[in-house]
Amino acid sequence: MSKIICSAAIRGAHKIVDMAEEKYNEALKKYGADHEVGFPNTAYYLPIIYSMLGVSIKKLGDMKDIFEECRKLLPPFVSEKHWLPYLAPALDAGMATFFAEEMYEAIRYIDTPNFYTATEDPISKENFWLGAADDIVFRKRGVEFVDGTAPGFAAILGTPADPDMASKIALELQEKNLYIFMHDNTNGLTMPDLLQQKGVQIGWSTRLVPFGQTYTSAIFAIGFACRVALGFGGIKPGDYRGNLLYNKDRTFAFVMAFGNVSDEWYANAAGAINWGFPTISDWDIPQVLPTGICTYEHVVSNVKHEDIVQRSIEVRGLKVSVTKIDIPTAYGPAFEGERIRKDDLYLECGGGRTLGVELLVSKEMDEVQDGLVIVEGPEMTDVKLGAKLPLGILVEVAGRAMQSDFEPILERQFHHLINYAQGIMHVGQRNIMWLRVGKAAIEKGFKFEHIGRILHGKIHQDFGAIVDKVQVKIYTEEPKAKEVLDLARKVYAARDERLGSMTDETEETFYSCELCQSFAPSHVCVISPERVGMCGAYNWLDGKASYEINPTGPNKPIAKGECLDPHTGQYSGLNDYVKKASRGAVERISLYSLMTDPMTACGCFECIATMLPTCNGIMLVNRDFLGMTPSGMKFTTLAGMVGGGNITPGFLGVSKHFIASRKFMKSEGGLKRVVWMPKMLKEELLEKLKARAEEEGMPELIDMIADESVGTTEEEILKFMQEKRHPALQMEMAM
Repeated sequence: MSKIICSAAIRGAHKIVDMAEEKYNEALKKYGADHEVGFPNTAYYLPIIYSMLGVSIKKLGDMKDIFEECRKLLPPFVSEKHWLPYLAPALDAGMATFFAEEMYEAIRYIDTPNFYTATEDPISKENFWLGAADDIVFRKRGVEFVDGTAPGFAAILGTPADPDMASKIALELQEKNLYIFMHDNTNGLTMPDLLQQKGVQIGWSTRLVPFGQTYTSAIFAIGFACRVALGFGGIKPGDYRGNLLYNKDRTFAFVMAFGNVSDEWYANAAGAINWGFPTISDWDIPQVLPTGICTYEHVVSNVKHEDIVQRSIEVRGLKVSVTKIDIPTAYGPAFEGERIRKDDLYLECGGGRTLGVELLVSKEMDEVQDGLVIVEGPEMTDVKLGAKLPLGILVEVAGRAMQSDFEPILERQFHHLINYAQGIMHVGQRNIMWLRVGKAAIEKGFKFEHIGRILHGKIHQDFGAIVDKVQVKIYTEEPKAKEVLDLARKVYAARDERLGSMTDETEETFYSCELCQSFAPSHVCVISPERVGMCGAYNWLDGKASYEINPTGPNKPIAKGECLDPHTGQYSGLNDYVKKASRGAVERISLYSLMTDPMTACGCFECIATMLPTCNGIMLVNRDFLGMTPSGMKFTTLAGMVGGGNITPGFLGVSKHFIASRKFMKSEGGLKRVVWMPKMLKEELLEKLKARAEEEGMPELIDMIADESVGTTEEEILKFMQEKRHPALQMEMAM
C-alpha cells in the first residue's frame, strides 16, 4: 500500500478514535453508563461491531471495551519516511475507524435526537439527512441485495461542484440498479443539495440515500452491508471473516470520493477495503493498484467525472445486467427462423448485393465506452422501399476475463441475436453476412441503432462472465464499411492461422456446431482441426473455447471414435453423434468427401463445391460471385440444393479455409480435382493454394484451374483442361 495512504489512514484513524472517545467520555459523565444506546428501530445493535466482534452494544458502558479494542487495532503512527509495505496496519486502522465512528454516531442520536430524520424519504428539502435505516426500510430494501435487484451500492463522499455533473453521475449509477449512499461535503457543497437543485428526488424510493452530512455517517453504509449479511446471508454475529467475504463476493459496493481527500477520508477508505470495497477518486492521490483484499485495484485516482461511474464499476468487478432489450419490435427465439420474403422486404445489406461485414474485437478497458452505439451513414428511416445499403458492424468489447480466442465465439452469436428481432433476417457471417429488414419492422420504428442495442444487451446477458464493456459501431456508407472489411480480413487471417500443425489424426475430440438448427433442424456441422466450419467463422480452437465459455451452448465436444474410412473421413463417434443431434435425419457423414455421405449445410457456407461430370472435376463458387457457373446454375440456385440440412451427393457447402486444407475432398483427389473457380476467389486464396500445389508436387496446378474469363460452360472448361493437361483428366471417374 502507498506509504502516503498508509500513513494518512493511520493518522486519520487516530484522530477519529480520539474524537469518538472524547465524545464517549463526555456522554458517560452526562448520561451515565446505564444509558441505552443504539440506532432507532433496529435489531442489530451497532451492526458493524455486532457483526465483526459479536458484541451487543446496548448501553453506554458497553462501549468501554470496544474503545480498548480500537486502541489495540490502531498501529503506532508512522510517518511517510517510515512505513510498512503491506496493507495490514492500514486495514486495522480502518476497522478501528468504523468501530469508533459507529459509537460516535450512536452517541449523536442521544445528544441530538433530531439530527437525522429517520424516515424512508426526506421530510423536507432542508432536512434531508436520513441517518441509519430502520428495520422496516432494511427489510424492504435489504432483500434486493440478495435477489440481485440491487447488485450493490456506491458510498459517495463529497460531491462534484457542478449540479449537472452530480445529477449525471447519480443517474448513471441508478441506471446500473445501484443504491447511492451519500455522505459529507466538498467545500461546503453536498450531493443531495445539488441533486435537489436539479429537481432530482432523493430518498430510499429513488435509491439516492442521503445518509449523513459528515464523514462519520459512512458507517451507515457499511453497517447496512453488515446487516444484509446477518439478516439475509446466514452469517452469524462475530463471524467477521464470513461477513467480510460475503460482502466482497456478493455486495458490489465501492467508495466514490470527490475533492481533497482528508486523513479521515483515508481512514474510512482503508476501513472499506476490509469489506472488499475499493475507492475511486477524482483527486490526485496515490493509487493502490495491485489486487489483494479487493477483487481488483484498491485505490484508483485522477478519474474524470464523466468516466468515474464506468471506472468504478470496472474496478469493483460489477457485471452490467441488461434485463430488457429496448427495441420497438418483439424479440425472442420464436422469431429466429423467420424469413423475409421479397414481398415483405424493405431494405437489405450484404449478401453479395452490397458490401457486408461484421467483426468483433477485444480492446483495452479504457478504449471501450460501455453502451455506446454509433451509426454513421443513412439510417433505415432515411431510405426508401427496396434500398440496398453497405453495412459494416464493428463490435468492440473489453473485460478482465476476455481473451482474443473468445472473439470469434462472440462474433458468431450475431447470427441468432439479430435474428431474434421480429421482422429481421440475418444469414451468414464474417464478410458474407446478409441482412434483410421487413416492412413491418420499419413501420414499428426499427433502426440500425437497435441492432447495436441488441448486440450490447445480449452480449452482456450471455457473456457477462467474460465481458465487462461493449460498444457497437455501425457504418452504412461505403468508405467506412470498407475500413471495417480491411480490418476484418486481417483479423480473419490471423484467426485461421492459429491451428498451426494440428491435424485430424493428432486430436481425439472434434466439435459440433448446432447454431443454425433454427434454419436447418437436421443440420449438424462437425469441426475438426483440418476442417473449419463451413461458415468460415469457427475453427477447432473456437469450438473448444466456445464450449469452455458455455458448456450448454451450440458447440459440444465429440469423441471421434474409431476411424471407419480414412479416405472419406468417416468416424464411428461422429456418426453416432450426428444421428442423435439430427434426430435421426442423418446417419453418416464423411468429412473429406463430396460424393459419399457429404455433410449437411445450413445456409451460412462461404462457398459451394459441386461436380462437373463432363470435366470429371470439382467446381467451386463463392457467395460473392453473382455470375453464371459451369454447372448451369448461379450461386443462389445451387444454395437451394445445398442448404436447409439437405444431403445431395455432389453438392457441398464449404469454407474458404477448407479449400486449402490437405483434407479437402481427399476422397475425390483433393485440390487436383478442382477445375474451375471465380477469379476473385482464386486471387483471395492464391498464396494458400500455391502452397498446397507445391505440397502436391504440382506448382503449376493453380494455372490449370479455369475461371470465368476462360468460360462458364462445361465445354469451355473441358477444352481449357485439355490444353493445360489438367490432372483430373487422368483420374478415375468421380461419378
